[in-house]
Amino acid sequence: MSDLPQLETARHKLREHVLQHSLKTGTFTLKSGRTSNWFLDSKQTACRSDGILLVSDVALAMLPPDIDAIGGLTMGADPVAFGIAAVAATRGRKLRSFSVRKESKNHGVTGRIAGALQPGDRVAIVEDTVTRGTSLFEAVEVVRAFGATPLFITVIVDRGGTCAAMAHEAKITYQPMLTAPDLGYAFGS
Repeated sequence: MSDLPQLETARHKLREHVLQHSLKTGTFTLKSGRTSNWFLDSKQTACRSDGILLVSDVALAMLPPDIDAIGGLTMGADPVAFGIAAVAATRGRKLRSFSVRKESKNHGVTGRIAGALQPGDRVAIVEDTVTRGTSLFEAVEVVRAFGATPLFITVIVDRGGTCAAMAHEAKITYQPMLTAPDLGYAFGS
């Protein structure tokens, strides 16, 4: 794929990992019901030690310095948020991580937030792959209802190309680590 756009070193290395471990080609039915000739299982990058180090290199270079906590909707955000927070700690940056449950829990620690999020936190919302943005913005609403402020959103790969406008409307900075065009595909294909 020599026609791929040039990327700075960290993003290039992440793209190579995604292409090797996370990209599948064939015929796939997406969550939306559409069919596609490519599919991303970005957890194959986020759940490998070398992959999460690459994700963390890119994410930590992007994250605003005033972010207190990082998380998003379980399951896609979990390895991304937890991995970035752990790698950040080894580099002297303290980030607390959390998950947004799909449903409220009514026993033990109740509600949809699990983890170390605190009211008043400045938050980065993350996800592995995003197409339409629904899980990202579900997490944004739950975090806001909890009393924290989402300031930044990032994903390993933006497949759909619609999140930038949604984030702009929500007044949240959005910067994907990689996009479908970075991988050689059109947005939404």
